[in-house]
Amino acid sequence: MAQNANDLPEQATLFGGAAPAVPAKSPRARAAELNRLLNTYAYQYYALDDPQVTDAEFDRLLRELQAIEEVHPELVTPDSYTQRVGGYVSEQFEPVRHAQRMYSIDDAMNLEELDEWLARTDELLGSTPEHPVAYTCELKIDGLGVALTYRDAQFVRAATRGDGTTGENVTANVLTIGDIPHALAQAGLARVADGGLGQSVEVRGEVYMPKHSFVRLNEDADAAGREPFANPRNAAAGSLRQKDPKVTAVRDLETFIYAVADEAPLAVTTQWQFLQWLRDCGFNVNPNAARCTSAREVHEFCANALAHREDLDYDIDGVVVKVDSFDGQAALGFTARAPRWAIAFKFPPEEKRTVLREIRVQVGRTGVLTPVAEFDPVLVAGSTIARATLHNIDEVRRKNVRVGDTIVVHKAGDVIPEVVGPVLELRPEGSVDWEMPSACPSCGSPVIREEGEVAYRCVSIDCPAQATERLIHWGSRNAMDIDGLGDEIVSRMVEQGLLTDVADFYDKLTEEALSEVSCGRQTVDGDDIVVGKTIAAKVMAQVNESRGRGLARVLFGLGIRHVGANVARALATHFRSMQALMTAAPGEIAAIDGVGPKIAASVHEFFSVKKNVAVVERLREAGVVLEEEVEEPDAPQTLAGLTFVLTGTLQNYKRTEAAKLLEAMGAKCTGSVSKKTSYVIAGEAAGSKLTKAEQLGVPVLDESALEQILTTGQVPAL
Repeated sequence: MAQNANDLPEQATLFGGAAPAVPAKSPRARAAELNRLLNTYAYQYYALDDPQVTDAEFDRLLRELQAIEEVHPELVTPDSYTQRVGGYVSEQFEPVRHAQRMYSIDDAMNLEELDEWLARTDELLGSTPEHPVAYTCELKIDGLGVALTYRDAQFVRAATRGDGTTGENVTANVLTIGDIPHALAQAGLARVADGGLGQSVEVRGEVYMPKHSFVRLNEDADAAGREPFANPRNAAAGSLRQKDPKVTAVRDLETFIYAVADEAPLAVTTQWQFLQWLRDCGFNVNPNAARCTSAREVHEFCANALAHREDLDYDIDGVVVKVDSFDGQAALGFTARAPRWAIAFKFPPEEKRTVLREIRVQVGRTGVLTPVAEFDPVLVAGSTIARATLHNIDEVRRKNVRVGDTIVVHKAGDVIPEVVGPVLELRPEGSVDWEMPSACPSCGSPVIREEGEVAYRCVSIDCPAQATERLIHWGSRNAMDIDGLGDEIVSRMVEQGLLTDVADFYDKLTEEALSEVSCGRQTVDGDDIVVGKTIAAKVMAQVNESRGRGLARVLFGLGIRHVGANVARALATHFRSMQALMTAAPGEIAAIDGVGPKIAASVHEFFSVKKNVAVVERLREAGVVLEEEVEEPDAPQTLAGLTFVLTGTLQNYKRTEAAKLLEAMGAKCTGSVSKKTSYVIAGEAAGSKLTKAEQLGVPVLDESALEQILTTGQVPAL
């Protein structure tokens, strides 16, 4: 039943109240910062399928950048995020150039913004009471954009959206999706020029994973000890990008098709007619759509969609409103990144009330104390939640939450549980502000807060909570990659005294002892289920194999503060041995490219602790390799000191392949153009990187010059 449009909840900020104040910066500096953040977050979302911020936060940053550029148009550059569609093209698949650019859609974050767009569009198209502008309203599917190409009415290719101009060829994987027609049905061909013969038609839509399939996929992952997917969108993206189509085939993907690259070959004149044409062709078209001729009708559709979103077997995050007439769409045209004839009304996160029972402090592997809100379980956005991080004491103060409060919770980005804030009128009498403990709840050691940091930290290296997290980290994929060491098993081994530090894996843990460790589950008779001899043997084989992973992985696995995988690799490459690193002065460590004084100080501090050094020595005695084999280059290092950026599509090389060949000659290859870039090598369809190179005066080379470099080891004279 449709609710009144006026009853739609207001769009909340990421933090549930007013957006946090931004430190005063010049418009130019803030625009540069926003572009950096947006590009980083977009890469994590599109290329890695690993979003690090919520959709709401990303949209907030983009809107701030748009506002700055509106006041300061001189800051609009070709490589500004406002001028691009978003997305990335992986080099895992063959690049595909779309028939027409695939644009993003601008967002309306509340009804007021939606109404402003409707009023502006009505005015531009000359709407009158007698002849109102018609709009098609469709659900905004939270999936992965895809383009399907048909030639002579036969399916020939599928591609991801990519950067909007070039996508990834995922034809083999899309062929495993059951609702994709391999040929256009006769009913649809009746409205295609020449019955489809000699015609190429590119339709667009969304690949998604139904909720029931997502639940099954994560249940299977849990049973197999694999990391579950965060949400159906990530699961769909990961499934569509599988190297093996057989994996995609069992992931139960489905599609909704709703757009076309070029409507010229079709005998349709409106979006509403086009949706019917898609159905006639055999495509899966979302049935929840409406043709509206007033703002009231658009409001009603949005309200109804919001009210019933949880009834659907797929995720939606809003409603897309499009000018129905194709002539009207053509008259309005496009901005640099989005059509003027469409807008996406974004849903606010679903919010529920519950009672905050406790703020518990969690100690991480680096000693950071994190307050965690624990509240009465409540169903939000399709799953039950009972806890959410409060991040730090400053966030607790800003949100003004106290134990006993009735609180509002939601899932940020429909994924991450988050406390919005308290319902102050329901606050119990006598409640007091929560304080961070002065002693570590795990070991009782003093807690400190370093100057300039928000985090409180336990200073004890022997802290049991830190030990468990460090041990789990040691066995993780990017560290020592010990398969079979799940969080539960490691925690149980710590509880039973089998593990206290990482050296225990090699000089204390035995196969027999591991086989008797409880898995944290019980049989129907109430008996503990243990690891068992078979799995224990496999895990210990992995432990033994990990001895030879090399210095870089050991450094990362030790959990030294600020030392990530890339820094660990840089340290290992430079020093070659643990002994050389342990005896190095902070200044020598800081001088390494990508390290710096802060990391150097952290490394030096770590190795100044006797207990840490003792653990390293035990690792050495247990046969763990603490050296890094660095292959001496076979080719002369004629390109040493030069930095290259490769962009566009090369005819004879993949960009990663070309980069490796250049690096083998001593060059450095990076992903972004700056004043420090020596040369840009541009293939076909080179975009913003080429533009930036031209702006900065960086020399640009073509593929023939690349061939000469790889053949001779020398850059040709320009």
